[in-house]
Amino acid sequence: SAACGISTIREFQMKKTCLALLVAAVASGSLYAETVRVAVAANFTAPIKELAPIYEKATGDKLVLSFGATGAFYAQIKNGAPFDVLLAADSKTPAKAVKEGFGVEGTNYTYAIGKLVLWSSDAGFIKDESALKSDKLQKLAVANPKLAPYGEAAHQAMEALGLKAALTPKIVAGDNIGKTYQFVATGNAQAGFVAMSQCAKDGKFTSGSGWVVPQELYKPITQDAVLLKAGEKNEGAKRFLEYLKTNKEADRIRFVYGYDTAK
Repeated sequence: SAACGISTIREFQMKKTCLALLVAAVASGSLYAETVRVAVAANFTAPIKELAPIYEKATGDKLVLSFGATGAFYAQIKNGAPFDVLLAADSKTPAKAVKEGFGVEGTNYTYAIGKLVLWSSDAGFIKDESALKSDKLQKLAVANPKLAPYGEAAHQAMEALGLKAALTPKIVAGDNIGKTYQFVATGNAQAGFVAMSQCAKDGKFTSGSGWVVPQELYKPITQDAVLLKAGEKNEGAKRFLEYLKTNKEADRIRFVYGYDTAK
């Protein structure tokens, strides 16, 4: 009958539409999209916020980002925090995660090498290391070296400059590099040691004034990523780690924020 013919045509059209949607989903990767929970060292906040929407559009995955100090994150991971990936501010913590059974063996690699800067929100204050000897410097913000590798690097730099004893009474400590930056940005400290990615872009300071600390004054800030046990079966977590390691857009964004990559 005519009604039967119309019904058959409609069924065919619906099947055709469903097939087209299925093909599109497979092509975009959204059919197998995952939610990936990433613990991100505070210094890498700006780059990952720029990269995340690009990655999500390319893969269909959803990145749930948390920012903080590497040491604090590791304490949370040991206590069962359900992160899939750790982007640390050092190489020691991911290696320790693997050794202690919280990370997946063979998945840790260097995703960025950071740069330390002395920065002030005052545009005329810092030209070079002489700002550290200025009477104007009453408070110096430095991240806690036990929790934050940039804080450890700052202490190494002060020691190498022969200024640690003189500067120690002026130090105000942040438990991560994000809070350290806030101390300086709000004027609660006249200057601070922060990550280049927090106050510079394309090799220029975006506000205030700063001095890029010569890398011979501190040990390289080698930042490693690792797949955590909680993410071992999460294909999106593995996709994200591979993307960060090999994608040209990820390389470009790292470079813009002043990071080097492993040779």
